[in-house]
Amino acid sequence: MTLRQAIAPLVDFAFPPRCPSCGEAVLGSASDLDEGLCGECWGKLQLPGQPACRLCQVPLSSDQLTTEGLCGPCRTERPEHDGIAAATIYGPVSRELLLALKHAGRFALAGSMGRFLALRFAAAGLANPENPLVVPVPLHPSRLWKRGYNQSVLLGKSFAARMGWDFQPDVLRRRKRTPSLDGLDRMERRAVLEGAIEPVRRDAVTGRDIVLIDDVVTSGATSGACVEALRSAGARRVIIACYARVALAERHESFAEEPPE
Repeated sequence: MTLRQAIAPLVDFAFPPRCPSCGEAVLGSASDLDEGLCGECWGKLQLPGQPACRLCQVPLSSDQLTTEGLCGPCRTERPEHDGIAAATIYGPVSRELLLALKHAGRFALAGSMGRFLALRFAAAGLANPENPLVVPVPLHPSRLWKRGYNQSVLLGKSFAARMGWDFQPDVLRRRKRTPSLDGLDRMERRAVLEGAIEPVRRDAVTGRDIVLIDDVVTSGATSGACVEALRSAGARRVIIACYARVALAERHESFAEEPPE
């Protein structure tokens, strides 16, 4: 019996496990649930389905789907990545989880969220990566110092452990701090991120399939900048794995990839 298992009854008595989305009490032990959702919130969690863009997995209506199986943005300008695997569609439940993880110090949530992303990875229908390396989207040092942790690193560590894949958190570096992307269109976001991210571990990337971990993908500007950096370092393929994917119809709302600090 581990120390965590031994003290779990005392922890449950003093701090009854609650759903991280709605705050309602959850039956069972916190050590077993690993901060899982309640039944009602699990039912409200939106999962990717069909029809969806075969490249970026954004959900589409039947009239939005092109003959190539692509969304409008991917058809207009084919992305450099090799597909996106999303655990959830951005909605009320996933939003609360992400806000709790990123801005409320609930970093323990990354364990269950990363494992769920691993379980959902195969559902994206992408070609399995060969000799994969899991790499998180980097934070600027000033933001990392303020927050105390990088949520993508925590998600990536949990995801990689579940998949049994190599994980290296220091492959990419954000060399300049960028402002919030909230309210900016696709081209404006790309301009803000121009030259912001660079590879620092080219030896680890060259010739390998990379799985890039992001918490939420909106326009794809942040992850796209990372993909460009990984390609420049010699990556063979780059697949993006994110916890939440924002739908096309909701991109005009205030759903930023990096919410204001």
